Amino acid sequence: MSKAAQISPLMQELSAYIAGALRRKLPAEVAARAKNHVVDTFAAILSGSRLPPGKRILAYVKPLGGTRDAGVIGARHVTTVLNAALVNGTCGHADESDDTHPPTRTHPGTSVLPAALAIAEQHELGGELLLRAVVLGYDICARTLLALDPRKLVPTGRHAGATGQVFGAAAASAALLKLDARKVRYALSYTLEQTAGVTTMFRDTEHMEKAYAMGGMPAHNGAQAALMAAGGFTGVEDIYAGDPDFFSIFSPAADREALVRGLGRDYEIMRGGIKRWPVGGPIQGPMHVLYEIMREHGVKANDVERLVVGMPEEQLTVVNEREMPDISLQHLLAVMLIDGAMTFAAAHDYARAKDPAVLRLRKRIEAAADPGIPNAVRGWRSGIKITLKDGRTLEHQTLAAKGSSENPLTRDEVEEKALDLMAPALGKQKSRALMAALFDIEHVRNVRALRRLYYA
Repeated sequence: MSKAAQISPLMQELSAYIAGALRRKLPAEVAARAKNHVVDTFAAILSGSRLPPGKRILAYVKPLGGTRDAGVIGARHVTTVLNAALVNGTCGHADESDDTHPPTRTHPGTSVLPAALAIAEQHELGGELLLRAVVLGYDICARTLLALDPRKLVPTGRHAGATGQVFGAAAASAALLKLDARKVRYALSYTLEQTAGVTTMFRDTEHMEKAYAMGGMPAHNGAQAALMAAGGFTGVEDIYAGDPDFFSIFSPAADREALVRGLGRDYEIMRGGIKRWPVGGPIQGPMHVLYEIMREHGVKANDVERLVVGMPEEQLTVVNEREMPDISLQHLLAVMLIDGAMTFAAAHDYARAKDPAVLRLRKRIEAAADPGIPNAVRGWRSGIKITLKDGRTLEHQTLAAKGSSENPLTRDEVEEKALDLMAPALGKQKSRALMAALFDIEHVRNVRALRRLYYA
């Protein structure tokens, strides 16, 4: 039997698709949605570059030297492809402002874009190819987890996001490197060897380890796998068949066909979410509901006697009474009531966690798992009941918070959020110029031209 005949149909279809993906023009609505995610991810990286994880990872990389192939967003530093992917990816998840793919609990942008951008800069490629590679990365990231079923993966201690994101970063990188189908298969094999990420990261109260594991590590490892295949490394040509294989290792009851089902027709970036508020994903629902109540009824902090928030239990456990301000449900609801909105600065102000006014209000906020709100694979869901000091009660619920795939942000809303994140690093004028270039990315002939805009 020839070697080609030993490759499973599943691997043949997937590797051929990745090898040819950049020759396929994106549907207009997919390209438009992808640009929103690119802008949002650049904004997350820029804001993260000013936070402790971003500062530490850049300080770690600077002495390493190496070829000057790719830029570090938010810093005047050019380094190797792998170092740039590592820094930009870590900065992208240095806080909780980056995008998500709710059905798989991944953060694709913060790993796929840094890997793809670094490769594109190295080879001086155009923005159209970069955009197509990013969309491909989201597809492979999501489908990897859809095949495994993240709900079954999480109890094992493996982190779903890191697992999917490294495959997304590898696929985007392999396509940009113009790997043929066989070399794509080798790249996937080396990606499997570097699949990592465990849920102990959630015990990190400074978001340092989580930033690396959910952003920089998958970006670096995925790009490295593709570069190794491009450099002539060979290996196991089909990780999806044989004994053991990818599925038997991670999820024996996997839905194998989910890896390729709908490829080229159903784009997973269309099911992605862009957070309206720069806080943890599960808090998007409660923030949406509270903001709507405040806007409709003019409710202020001093009006509230008691606030009860209900949400799916699986989401509540991630954000209930957490130490970090930007993922603490009760703290953030209190701050929004006091401020009337939520900015990046307010969400990350550790001093306000000890503010007497915030602490007093937090005592009036209760959170509980609500079995009446199903934990769907899409949308951020929540319900809130507020008892006012004058005796009135106000209730509101959402099954699709703003920013979810069912209720996506408009371009104007993406720009508003991105400006809040970018401006402290770049200033408003330069931030607007960078956003304009990214929204017109298909006309950028050489992505290295973006450096003059994203350098701080």
